Amino acid sequence: MDATSNPRQTGPVIDSILIGIGAVIAFGVIPLAGSDYLMDAVLTPFLALALAAVGLNVLTGYAGQVSLGSAAFLAVGAYAAYNLHLRVPELPLLLDLVLAGLVAAAIGIVFGLPSLRLRGVYLAVSTLAAQFFVQWALTKFGWFSNDNPSGVIDAPALTIAGYSFTSAAGRYLFSLAVVTVATILTLRLLQSQTGRNFIAVRDHEIAAKVIGVPLLRAKLLAFGVSSFLIGVAGVLWAFAYLRTVEPAGFNLDRSFQILFIIIIGGLASLRGAFLGAAFIVVFPLILSRLGAALLGGVFDSGVLEMSQRIVIGALIIAFLIAEPRGLIALWDRFRATSAAWTGLRKTFPATDSSRS
Repeated sequence: MDATSNPRQTGPVIDSILIGIGAVIAFGVIPLAGSDYLMDAVLTPFLALALAAVGLNVLTGYAGQVSLGSAAFLAVGAYAAYNLHLRVPELPLLLDLVLAGLVAAAIGIVFGLPSLRLRGVYLAVSTLAAQFFVQWALTKFGWFSNDNPSGVIDAPALTIAGYSFTSAAGRYLFSLAVVTVATILTLRLLQSQTGRNFIAVRDHEIAAKVIGVPLLRAKLLAFGVSSFLIGVAGVLWAFAYLRTVEPAGFNLDRSFQILFIIIIGGLASLRGAFLGAAFIVVFPLILSRLGAALLGGVFDSGVLEMSQRIVIGALIIAFLIAEPRGLIALWDRFRATSAAWTGLRKTFPATDSSRS
């Protein structure tokens, strides 16, 4: 039997083909043919939220540590990069981005210390301290926003080696490159012994300790890696997408949005983080157009926001009950079906209508 007739072998082949096609479209076609609206209002926020979801998935999906303070680390990354660029202008932008991620990682490790004693909902509540503390500090101390009374910062232009990424296509390509590199490195980490330690801690802490997994190091490393990725996503959110941000933009709603992304997309799946982010970004656009077509002027921004909350809440409940693995499980079923169908066609070529 040919190798491609085995569904288990055909699935990865399908994935590889789709990834290749997606890379060509993302890096080649969209910057040339896509509109500014598509890149500015859809794809750039999608990339930033997807990277933030990858970071939270490392912590919650793989290491089993629940966090409700993701928006705090978005803010730390954004404001750290802003201050690094402002106060140390000699540093290149990419180094600012990495250092901002490291600052977010350090703060994430500090707020991850309660995980050594707390679990589940108690740990989730304790992570709210990061959310409220960071937002309060950014508002209280004017140094972080260069003494702006409202805490608002204007992101600097994206410039690397003399090349400016000021256009919509440039900001999109910058975000795409950063997210691609960060995701590949995260995947390599999760496939290593460190990733297996995360999973062991998530599945059973006592058993993980018995087999020699260092719980303290594994948990704090999970918080550090997660916060680093979310901090970098915060830089993209501020510098490439909004370009003007304030502390109120990193509120608890943003933390729940990132949590909803990994629930809808699928826990413990990097692909799920991207599927969930795509849903969260695209769904309001579809809902607004559908509501305007059906209800006209009655469907204003207030109705849109409330409808979005209701539908997303209902979907989360539905996924938790019917399919806890989220959208990625639906994709895996589709892939398995396609692979099985391909294998069937390879095995029984005579069933083709052209031969009947």
